[in-house]
Amino acid sequence: MKNFFRKVGFGIGPNEEVPNDPLKWATNQFNGIPKISWKGKVFKEKELRKHYREWVYKDRKVLRKKFKDNKILYKVNKDQLRKDTGQKFWESLEISIRHNEAISSQHPVFAKLWMFWGNFFTISEKDSLPNYSTGPYQREIIRANMDQTFEKMVYNVTTSWAMIHHLDNSESAGPKSITAREEWRRRKKRPATINENHARELLELHTVSPKAGYTQEDVIQLAEVMTGWQQKWSKTGLETGNVWFNLDYHQPGKKNVLGKEYKKGKKALASVIRDLANHPNCRDFVATRLCRFLITDEPTEKMKKPIIEAFKKSDGHLPEIHKAAIKVAFEFNKKYKKFQTPENWFIQVAKIGNLNWPPSPEVMDSYELGNSPTRKQRSPERIMREIGQHPYRAKQPNGWSDFSEDWMSPELLIRRLVYAQLSYSYINVKSRENYDKFYHDIVVKNFDNPNNIMKYLNKKERFIEKHTLLFNHPEFLRS
Repeated sequence: MKNFFRKVGFGIGPNEEVPNDPLKWATNQFNGIPKISWKGKVFKEKELRKHYREWVYKDRKVLRKKFKDNKILYKVNKDQLRKDTGQKFWESLEISIRHNEAISSQHPVFAKLWMFWGNFFTISEKDSLPNYSTGPYQREIIRANMDQTFEKMVYNVTTSWAMIHHLDNSESAGPKSITAREEWRRRKKRPATINENHARELLELHTVSPKAGYTQEDVIQLAEVMTGWQQKWSKTGLETGNVWFNLDYHQPGKKNVLGKEYKKGKKALASVIRDLANHPNCRDFVATRLCRFLITDEPTEKMKKPIIEAFKKSDGHLPEIHKAAIKVAFEFNKKYKKFQTPENWFIQVAKIGNLNWPPSPEVMDSYELGNSPTRKQRSPERIMREIGQHPYRAKQPNGWSDFSEDWMSPELLIRRLVYAQLSYSYINVKSRENYDKFYHDIVVKNFDNPNNIMKYLNKKERFIEKHTLLFNHPEFLRS
């Protein structure tokens, strides 16, 4: 059953006791939202939006003008600008906060489900959002709503600054709206048009999934419901203000989504989300994704049923959904093992191997605003890129894959070997006093077959070889 601690969490560290009641240990972590355990500075999204406005737009505008006839030089200087102004620092800081919750906090299972929802409602790699907004979005929107209903989570995600910017909803204007009739549109030849991006992802990725059988007309109608939800524009035309409902952009008239009619206005979006979140296909979709994340690529109806029932009985109360998913993972722990994603694997190496990771709050707090961060201050962002899964830079709106086969390429496996070997030098000094005991203890704590694992490791004399092989053992690669 020790594998369960890695399945729903990140394993048991050298200085931790193995819980006597694994299921109780895991489910008790969902009785409220624990405080962030990071002791360093934590920046709010509004603060980072200010930097986004000043650097991404202002400075880049200057570069565009300076290198308008040379795209190559523009790109080179833009990349250099990102380094010089420290734009890479923010995502490294957020990854440090994220990994610290997984490794050092008292609620690693909560942290793991936080990562699940962050990927479920992903912000893909677009513009400079990962630099400034994605990390705070996952803290202030995703994590902060994990004690609420799924419906409320969806609503707050949908109307968040990051998601509206990511899916271009500020650009969506009803063809019959007030703004459609304004003179400037005719003068600039910019007619008011619907942008379907946000509506499509709300249906496909965030609620009912394509199994609900929605049509292109449903997408259009939902997009019309969502017209008017945008960021406030600055005097210089930047989308960095708070989200509001701009009635001038809203398409008038009634809309019909999945066979139900909705009135015009601000409240319509909440009504649609309520119906989508309580749709049978939505419950099935969420249950499928949770089972795929925790247990197996091909969830069975038996696995999904308790989660769906918890969803129905609690009206989508997320703590109850989480507890049900954890119980299912516990029940099927022995039969199913899931190949780990790169980030999940890396965090387990850091925790079980007692590495000095992430960089300390003192190191990160020493960063001076506007300067280029040190190599150590940038290491979280850099390492996540190199192992193949930067959590804030998913390539597509559906997030990083939760299918095992997508993480089993020779290249990605070689990267794990390399980083396991490199991580040997990051082992906490205290753990080096008796390496034999250190490896024996962490194996006993984290594997159901410790004797077999130790027999395998003892074939090697050098500890760096033992270390590398342990974290690339087939039993470790799966949880």
